[in-house]
Amino acid sequence: MADYASRGSCLCGGVTFEVTEPFVRVSMCHCTTCKAISGGPGSATGRVPTGAVNVLTGRELITTYQPDEGLAKSFCSVCGSNLFGTGWPDSEVTGVRLPALDEQYEGKPDMHIYVRSVAPWETLPDDGLPRHETTP
Repeated sequence: MADYASRGSCLCGGVTFEVTEPFVRVSMCHCTTCKAISGGPGSATGRVPTGAVNVLTGRELITTYQPDEGLAKSFCSVCGSNLFGTGWPDSEVTGVRLPALDEQYEGKPDMHIYVRSVAPWETLPDDGLPRHETTP
């Protein structure tokens, strides 16, 4: 889809990016790493081919962290905004953090993943979405 584009940025505005293709999958990840980086119940992520993610400004501000388990996570080194996951920029696909989009994502997630990591005090929404112990 040549006319598709969605823009995003970090909190301080130092990093701006565009996504040039629609998301192929949108998920709510509840893994322990996503909970730690979000400070909440997980992360909302839209998957696209990595080539569809273009950093427009501030690439030098992006820091990537590779946890012992799981895939790399990328942040703005100034404000800490969580921008990309799924191993960006070296993976075939990139997980774009939906809260980093400049306009609110209008769709809804396709699934919940890593629900094995949901804490006993957390409650998953009764949204009818498929739930996976890991990632399908």
